[in-house]
Amino acid sequence: MRCAIGSRECRTLLVAAMFAALPAALSASGFQLVEQNASGLGNAFAGQAAGVEDASAVYFNPAALTRIKGLQIVVSTEPIGVATEFVDSGSRGPALPFGTAAFLPVPLGGAGGDAGGWVPVPNAYASWQAAERWWIGLGVNAPFGLATEWDPSWVGRFHAVESEVRTLNVNPTVAFKVTDGFSLGAGASLQRLEATLSQSVPYGGIAVAAAAVAAGPAAAAGILAQLGGAPGLAREGLARVEGDDTSWGWNVGARLALGEGSLAASYRSKVTHELQGDATFEGAPVFSVTGPLGALGTGINARFASGPAGTEVTLPDTLSVAAAYQMGKAEVLADWTWTGWSSVQTLSITRADGAALSSVPLRFEDTWRAGLGLNYGLNETWLVRLGTAYDKTPVQDEFRTPRLPDTDRIWAAAGFQWRLSKTATIDLGYAHLFLDEAESALPNQDSAQAPPRGDLLGSYEAKVDILGLQLRLSF
Repeated sequence: MRCAIGSRECRTLLVAAMFAALPAALSASGFQLVEQNASGLGNAFAGQAAGVEDASAVYFNPAALTRIKGLQIVVSTEPIGVATEFVDSGSRGPALPFGTAAFLPVPLGGAGGDAGGWVPVPNAYASWQAAERWWIGLGVNAPFGLATEWDPSWVGRFHAVESEVRTLNVNPTVAFKVTDGFSLGAGASLQRLEATLSQSVPYGGIAVAAAAVAAGPAAAAGILAQLGGAPGLAREGLARVEGDDTSWGWNVGARLALGEGSLAASYRSKVTHELQGDATFEGAPVFSVTGPLGALGTGINARFASGPAGTEVTLPDTLSVAAAYQMGKAEVLADWTWTGWSSVQTLSITRADGAALSSVPLRFEDTWRAGLGLNYGLNETWLVRLGTAYDKTPVQDEFRTPRLPDTDRIWAAAGFQWRLSKTATIDLGYAHLFLDEAESALPNQDSAQAPPRGDLLGSYEAKVDILGLQLRLSF
């Protein structure tokens, strides 16, 4: 079926496509996704809380919906291309746990390849002026996400192989024009989070060391014999944890028009997820539960047993203050945005009975982002966008993991808007992110609660490119 832009058939197809695409929403390497429209990409998303001009205001500042007349639908996608590589500078394999000094005879492994790739980030919004001073809106997007995958045999495989976090956020909002120049808005967020984490586990070394601590050298020798002798110390396999949860959050915003300019503030709440799922241990050894080592075998088998598992994570809140000022054909945009990443301190995964599977310190810090943008109208049909931003990472050098090898970055962005008609507008945008080199200085972890992972010493080199395409229909 063909459709003309603005026709009823076309609107129906667009709405159907909008909701069909969203369940596949994934993030690129990075945890918070500011890429929530393509109209702001060309400005590096500078000043969006004040200057957003379409229904994506549902996400950036619901109070700005009062700028939009009638009914409007926005659909967009922002593919993110990430290239991430590890440069080794003296990494070592895992040591035997429980304080012993010996290193396991496992292959050290390679550099890991490129852990990134291209992933689309789709989003969709609708806005409707319900009365003279009332607006309602709906947004469906993916505000957080993470996707890294290293080679299964790489040097850091005991820290991470695959890491994927996906969110789907449904955000109904309402806005009220208090006066002709002052508006307020608020919304609720129903958020779905799914996560998959995997890493290699040195089964052989853990089993022998556990036996030595529990019952002495003779028991360790018995367990080693069941592994097939000394080569069994190098036995390893992939452990995978998958979980999901649905939770609630909220957002509020305000916008004040001042002559040719505007000031705005927007806040999005924390969202706490209690993920429940399963842990699986591929290729784990199974030890005898009979004879003199029976009880010991039972305990070690339980350590590597697949079963229910879960974790809790609190996604951060954000506060953005922004300004926009119109000077003839040019509009200047600026913002400062704070994110409360200190809500993420430790990644602790536990079994259903409360027993710890693993615990990794993350120690995220609160961060800020500052942006500056410019829009210039060439004529009634074409508008050009430019923007830059400085974005700080929540990751500290000494706690940086290969699951999120994040670092500070500078944005350079450009884009344009093409008004096809009074009812249809297309936005295109592009941004390149210049990332600092990210240090890796993770020490070997050898406690009973955290399987040994080895010393991951080196640095990460990354580059990021973002594209954006958006269609806006107004009725």
